[in-house]
Amino acid sequence: MPNTLLSPTIIAKEALMQLENNMVMGNLVHRDYKKEFVKIGDTCTIRKPVRFVANTGADITSQIQDATETSTTIVVNARRNVAWKFSTQELTLNIKDYSERYIKPACIVLANQVDAALTNLYKDTFLNSGTPGTPPATFAALGGVAQRLSEMAVPPSDRKLVLNPAGQWALADGLKGIFNQQRVEGLIGRGFLGQVANFDIFEDQNILQHTKGTANTAYVTNGANQVGSSITVATGSGTLVVGDIITFAGTNAINPISKQSLGYLMPFTVTAAYSGGAGNVQIAPAVVATGPHQNVSQSIQNGSALTLTGTHAANIAFHKNAFALVCVDLEMPDSAVWKARESYNNLSIRVIKDYNVLTDEEIVRLDILFGVKAIYPDLAARLLG
Repeated sequence: MPNTLLSPTIIAKEALMQLENNMVMGNLVHRDYKKEFVKIGDTCTIRKPVRFVANTGADITSQIQDATETSTTIVVNARRNVAWKFSTQELTLNIKDYSERYIKPACIVLANQVDAALTNLYKDTFLNSGTPGTPPATFAALGGVAQRLSEMAVPPSDRKLVLNPAGQWALADGLKGIFNQQRVEGLIGRGFLGQVANFDIFEDQNILQHTKGTANTAYVTNGANQVGSSITVATGSGTLVVGDIITFAGTNAINPISKQSLGYLMPFTVTAAYSGGAGNVQIAPAVVATGPHQNVSQSIQNGSALTLTGTHAANIAFHKNAFALVCVDLEMPDSAVWKARESYNNLSIRVIKDYNVLTDEEIVRLDILFGVKAIYPDLAARLLG
């Protein structure tokens, strides 16, 4: 029986399936959003998952919370595509053969682009655990980052941990001695970690290495009772880069519910490159020393030493609602005849084919348009490696 000529719709459907199947981070994050635009550079409004705080006492008169969904915006500015050419007779292949030869390899590349954009959001993540330069290799390492999330009242459900290959295999080796035959067989045979320490664990080669700035311990703060997202420091030397993790002596992290000190310094991430000397260092989260949104034991005091965390692999532990992915529909050009666009599960991909009369070849392109954002960075932590 002759093969059926492949249509753009068949190819688009297969491409969408391959895109979703080959993503790691893209399948673990929040993807619910409101479609409002399709052009690159536009701003998308997404619904943020509802968050509540626990009340104390029996009387709720003044403590009833609005159960409304808030929103935030994501700039849809990541345009990625893969294109290839072939002879006309190859369109007579069946979809399985065509997918293996063309669609799957193309979508692996596109999926990696989505994952890379999401793993780069580690720069917005300030909570952390582990040892810079040492891949996590014990259950205690998992327990450490799980502890950080629990101390910050991160929900225990839907927790994910994405490791780079070094972390994945170091942890598999470290856990192989546990007394569970079925799990040990999975670890040794396939390096399969599954769910450990309440994390669904995944490997992603797109996990990034963060190279710290060159700042030394000479930096101290200049000014008493500092709060907000801009902290004044006195003369020092060396740089800070976006994504650096820093702490200030005397300012501890607190439990967001009880407001009690957790006994360790509150970490902050640097949000703008700092070239050195006296000036203002931009950080997140903003320092809040009082009120319902208090996040530190005290404001940053004058003369507090700034400490910079070392270079590390930025493995990411997170709740699903920490990060968001928005993938929107691309416009369909009127002049293209052989075209299709498929959308499912808040993903979208477009396929277009055209004929090049100069080379007597068909050219196919797959395109996606997306944006990413850390919508609740306090629901994530770096597991340093």
